[in-house]
Amino acid sequence: MRMQLSIALVLTVCTQSLLAQPAQGGLPLWEIGGVGIAAGQLAYPGSSETVSLALAVPYVIYRGEFFRLDRNSAGFRAIHSPGFELDIGFSGSLGSRASETVARQGMDDLGTLIEFGPRMRWNLSAEKEPGQWRIELPLRGVFDLSNSAAYRGMVLEPELKYSYRAKEGWTWGTSISAIGADQSMQSLFYTVTAAQATANRAAYQAQAGLMALRLSGSWSYPLFPDARLLVFGRIDSVQGAANQASPLVRQNSGASVGAVLGYTWKQSEARASD
Repeated sequence: MRMQLSIALVLTVCTQSLLAQPAQGGLPLWEIGGVGIAAGQLAYPGSSETVSLALAVPYVIYRGEFFRLDRNSAGFRAIHSPGFELDIGFSGSLGSRASETVARQGMDDLGTLIEFGPRMRWNLSAEKEPGQWRIELPLRGVFDLSNSAAYRGMVLEPELKYSYRAKEGWTWGTSISAIGADQSMQSLFYTVTAAQATANRAAYQAQAGLMALRLSGSWSYPLFPDARLLVFGRIDSVQGAANQASPLVRQNSGASVGAVLGYTWKQSEARASD
């Protein structure tokens, strides 16, 4: 299967999970490093096919007061307080050839997708507690990088997260979310036109609504002062989703897993304000 990877996906994984243990005075204002990543993810929720990747890429983190390239946000941070934040977030997913996906034989390829839009975040725990609860509500437009950034629809993903950072430097986190999408986005994955119908694949028109429920988890550990290992995984379920009846849904649940080795090459002496 041909593998594609958006830069957004790499940055999301790296900056969410490979943050250094805060030093005296806070995290560095900027960091430069590199990561090696190996992962496999479902071609789409409900697919029986897995898209795999293995590569090494550089990364940059910047933690300015207003401009941020940190965690899964990029660009302008409009509001920041101990209990609430509003910023611009992004994410990404891999593409795959329909010819190498059993359910989509003869259909259009799924391109590399990037999601971009505003995100609200409520911090539910005291700032200095090692365990942190928060609620995130991103609303993102989806664009196909494999087709001149063509617009594919809108996604809303309310998410409840918990993360824990130990004094020894290791961290773990888990989250549960519900992914909702408009009809345009759902059609990309689940619509079968009359021309695409076969004896084993009936015509189907996708509907807006719940796309999937997602349970995610990660664990990371500092191998050396400037190197960190991360393992992560998630389970997607389309049980009860708006398009569970689509002939392109081949299983109700499936897992995605991966590992990342990150190395910080240089970092600023100046500390970020938060």
